[in-house]
Amino acid sequence: MPRLTTHVLNQAEGIAASGVTILLERQDAQGNFQQVARSITNQDGRVEAPLLENAPSSDDDHSGVYRLTFQIGDYFAGRPVGKGMLGRVPVEFTLEASGHYHIPLLVTPWAYSVYRGS
Repeated sequence: MPRLTTHVLNQAEGIAASGVTILLERQDAQGNFQQVARSITNQDGRVEAPLLENAPSSDDDHSGVYRLTFQIGDYFAGRPVGKGMLGRVPVEFTLEASGHYHIPLLVTPWAYSVYRGS
């Protein structure tokens, strides 16, 4: 089963983005996304626990298509740099049956970048 973690970095101010709401959804067989987890970043811009983690008793290997949605507009609305143009940042990706996936979000009120970290 894959392990999924994330963190958010506010590049406009050069700080970790604390207080960002993050939703994790998984795509079902009909192509619809169903919520799996919801979390809020801590002072380090990370979630307190993995969004997906090994579950030895699970019959589901958790591979498939997922979407992380970062509520960036709400976060930047309370920051000195201002809200900018981004509201929600959705990131769709595929997880294999095992491995650690770390997907950081580097963001300003006007642009973002994601990658598979370590």
